[in-house]
Amino acid sequence: MECRRCATPLDRPGDYCLVCDTANADAVVVAADRDRAEVTMLREETAVGTTTVTTTPESDAETEPVELRNFAGRVADEVRRKRPEDVFAAGDHDVLGALRSALHYRLSRVPADDPVTAVIDRRGERSLAVVEKPPAEKLGGSHSTLIGGREGQRAITEVAAHPNVKKVIPGPIDAGGGSAEGGLHAKVTRAGTNGNVRLLLRDGSSVQENRVVTTAMDRETGERVRADLNEALQDAELR
Repeated sequence: MECRRCATPLDRPGDYCLVCDTANADAVVVAADRDRAEVTMLREETAVGTTTVTTTPESDAETEPVELRNFAGRVADEVRRKRPEDVFAAGDHDVLGALRSALHYRLSRVPADDPVTAVIDRRGERSLAVVEKPPAEKLGGSHSTLIGGREGQRAITEVAAHPNVKKVIPGPIDAGGGSAEGGLHAKVTRAGTNGNVRLLLRDGSSVQENRVVTTAMDRETGERVRADLNEALQDAELR
């Protein structure tokens, strides 16, 4: 493959051209199994190439984390070579968790059955506005207390960090709910007609419903944000 601007041969499909400083892919889709990851590069709504990274999973409890980290690192190297604007991912939870740690990109989760087509379809739709604010500046409302202590704060921060979230407004705490085991549980509930969602935090018998204002314009795009937020909470082991 050659650079689309200066025609310099690229080592791998979609690589960023260092000769003329040109991106040859604006998005990357990672479809990961535990032993194999396919990294597909997109330019606008066209796939320009796919690179496959493989590993042999270790069965030993001491060596498996190192092997997983090395595998995720190799996948991350493939992504960084492209310098994409967006990174989408689907597949094995452990691999994507390790990849999230290895990359300085936010992973937007997509359906695992056909992730490349899902991303192409999504990019063909009207894009959602991105909010360029740190999570702390997205918190508002008259209720400042959060249940769950540090874990509750971590859940709120995880949601507020999403680029399509405008504001998170903590709600009052209801201490009359049924008991739940295992500490804090967080879940983002179904989007309303305006695209906004709710973050439910449950800690023992206490429940807190927090309003999440998004850049989604309707229920369909709000559901996309909801699914992405729940995936992020699951990756952070908060669901």
